[in-house]
Amino acid sequence: MINVLIFPAGEINSIELHDALATCVNIHVVGASSIDRHGPYVFEDYVSGLPMITSPDFFDAFNKLLVDKNIDVIFPTHDTVAKFLADNTDKFNAKLVCANRETSDICRDKEKIYAALAGNDFVPKTYDNIETYPVFVKPKVGQGAVGAKLIKSPCDIPNVDWNDYVICEYLPGPEYTVDCLTDKNGDLRVVSPRSRTRLMAGISMSGQTEPLTPEIQQIAETINKRMTFLGLWWFQIKQDVAGKWKLLEISTRGAGTMALTRVRGINLPLLSVYTAMGHDIDVQPNNYIVTMDSSLIRRYKINYDYDTVYFDFDDTLIVRGKVNLKAIWFLYQCHNMNKRVILLTKHENEIFESMAKYHIDRGLFDAVVNIKPDDNKANYIKPERAIFVDNAYAERNAVRSKHNIPVFDVDGIDVLMDWRF
Repeated sequence: MINVLIFPAGEINSIELHDALATCVNIHVVGASSIDRHGPYVFEDYVSGLPMITSPDFFDAFNKLLVDKNIDVIFPTHDTVAKFLADNTDKFNAKLVCANRETSDICRDKEKIYAALAGNDFVPKTYDNIETYPVFVKPKVGQGAVGAKLIKSPCDIPNVDWNDYVICEYLPGPEYTVDCLTDKNGDLRVVSPRSRTRLMAGISMSGQTEPLTPEIQQIAETINKRMTFLGLWWFQIKQDVAGKWKLLEISTRGAGTMALTRVRGINLPLLSVYTAMGHDIDVQPNNYIVTMDSSLIRRYKINYDYDTVYFDFDDTLIVRGKVNLKAIWFLYQCHNMNKRVILLTKHENEIFESMAKYHIDRGLFDAVVNIKPDDNKANYIKPERAIFVDNAYAERNAVRSKHNIPVFDVDGIDVLMDWRF
């Protein structure tokens, strides 16, 4: 078993790393953070309260975590954390999926990136002062488009310390992120472009995989030859007025939307784990285009512990003549968590025949109770540490009134689902 630490484990890219690795049979994923965000809702093995990397206590706590969890590989998920860990690899005993110290330092600063790659025609023009319009300004150190601004006229010029900013030519064309992977020998094994058609807070919410052109391949190879990566990394490019690709930035951490590359059959986090462990890798992508659109996913916790679930059949497990997939997910979740599930139904046909019709195994339920249509379901419930799921308001109201236990409509199944894995 290879134990993998994702740190910090709370943002979108850490969730993608989790999703890419959590179901791999030879990988155990651990999430850890200094400040809790979304990680506790996703990581089954999660450690909170690590000191900030600026704390003098950080490495004592971090190394204790590495030992306690027997960590083999670390994925940093923030550019500053990646640089910090790359600068201090001699202070911990685990493989770091990241660039080396020099490359991490360069990639954290856009001005250093452009200087390191100066002379290549894909490096954008930069200016010492704003003397022409439009131009694009952005922090030298930053991510997620925070602080970036298009300057169309003198009235758009922000009041900032220009020592902290880089002034670039305006690039009006489409923007791509290019997912890459460098193997243990320094060879570039993956170059996978994807478009960014809708952004939210600098994160790609919509896009698709795009063809790899010789121009993009050459940019990736030039970067890989100049810098030293291990495992996954990515860069962003945008077309200028003439349709030529220009470099925006390079990052040594995982990207949240690299899921687009993963669903083509290229699991960059898994390949990076094997690379960090010194193994040879094989890359065989599927030959299709993937289009993606994202929306916010809500995950919940409730402060009620239950051991028994009473679950309805008609219009709850079966909705409009189809199996409710969320309900099936929840029922298997109950089975995994050793919770009793009792099917409590007023189904008018022979219930086991109807279950067979929908390919629902009776073994999903600890008991099947089929009562008459005029019976009261509340009379069949033992309320201790129990919940009740039913689409009918009258049934839910009767159970709540008699037993004072939580009751849920079909849409309420969401609050019961446990995404941790």
